[in-house]
Amino acid sequence: ISVAGAVATATHGSGHANGNLATAVSAVQLVTATGDVIDIKRGDADFNGIVVGLGGFGVVTAVTLDLRPTFELSQYVYENLPADEFVAHADEILTSAYSVSLFTDWRDDQINQVWVKTNQAPEPLGATLADGQRHPVPGMSPESCTEQQGVPGPWYERLPHFRLEFTPSSGEELQSEYFVPRDKAVAAFQALTKIQDQIAPILQISEIRTTAADDLWLSPSNGRDSVVFHFTCVKDTEAVPPVLSVIEEQLAPYGARPHWGKLFTVPPAILRGRYDRYADFQQLLSQYDPTNKFRNDFLDRYFYSGSPET
Repeated sequence: ISVAGAVATATHGSGHANGNLATAVSAVQLVTATGDVIDIKRGDADFNGIVVGLGGFGVVTAVTLDLRPTFELSQYVYENLPADEFVAHADEILTSAYSVSLFTDWRDDQINQVWVKTNQAPEPLGATLADGQRHPVPGMSPESCTEQQGVPGPWYERLPHFRLEFTPSSGEELQSEYFVPRDKAVAAFQALTKIQDQIAPILQISEIRTTAADDLWLSPSNGRDSVVFHFTCVKDTEAVPPVLSVIEEQLAPYGARPHWGKLFTVPPAILRGRYDRYADFQQLLSQYDPTNKFRNDFLDRYFYSGSPET
């Protein structure tokens, strides 16, 4: 996973006051289709369209990121949060710390784990503090996970769920992720509980977290604070996509935007209607790459296709 790749697909980021990684970018350097090297800075006319660029504007040779003073966090893991407690207090729980992630396998009426990254010790409603290290995927060793149980440490050793020297998550999986407005978190959660019998068989674990609104054209959090429903699925390319379509159908009333770099089945015609600057992005692609040097099958399907139905 590269910084430039994470930026280009608006990846990562957790916390009601934190944007995805792309929001930390203050400048981008590109080698364009004509071989020109250009620098685009925050405040330039095209900046908000190019940062989350899906690789369509050129080769990114440098990014400049905002910095902040280093800080320490502690991480706590709680277990067995009743689903009805989450429904009753969702926004309170999701905004209770610097970063909060809820993990569920959609198999019963419990949230399996609540991971809280903070400089204090919150107590999620109805959950039990874990008595040792935990891995979010059931049955996997917690050896690969970052320090828990309230031990303070530098941000870069607490904000990731997994230690840098280990394989993240399970390492054998298919991933999908959907962003809906944060004020629709409970409604979206309840919609997914209606199909949990279809989700559970293809799932390793699901994460629920938040991310702050931004003004990047193709960021899934563009213009709205978001709750993010992430699905770490089994590595079965035949079984997973049909279930993703069902998930997308349940989340459609809430304008769910899929993560660009993960699996989804939403057709271009529908996705186009979920971004205010979609047409502007298409125009910008043509402006920066008039000879289609950086086109690929994905960009063809979602931004170059002449048929609004495909």
